[in-house]
Amino acid sequence: QVQPVESGGGSVQTGGSLTLSCEISEYTDGGHCLGWFRQVPGKEREGVASIGSHDEPAYADAVKGRFTVFLDNAKTTLYLQMNSLKPEDTAKYYCAADPTTDCYDGVDTVPVLRYWGPGTQVTVFS
Repeated sequence: QVQPVESGGGSVQTGGSLTLSCEISEYTDGGHCLGWFRQVPGKEREGVASIGSHDEPAYADAVKGRFTVFLDNAKTTLYLQMNSLKPEDTAKYYCAADPTTDCYDGVDTVPVLRYWGPGTQVTVFS
């Protein structure tokens, strides 16, 4: 499998928006789990959003109502639309994928998926 690659990170003021994207065409045949997790230095990975083979999204409570995870129609690119960003959203965000499992534990599945990208930094300043 080719490693997923994220893009779209950056710095934004509190209340702003960013959209992350990730090329994942190799991971969407059959049953699969896709998603995003984030990590701050010294802390554990935190699942942010997931989307399984039936296109059902799930979100961490901390981002529910502000973030949206979705695939393009061709199922080649995974997106994370992030609105109303807060300083506590500051982290390195990783796209994760696994073509051999579905998101059986929802967003908690994402940090342990088999493949993930190098990450993209998101910084929210007040």
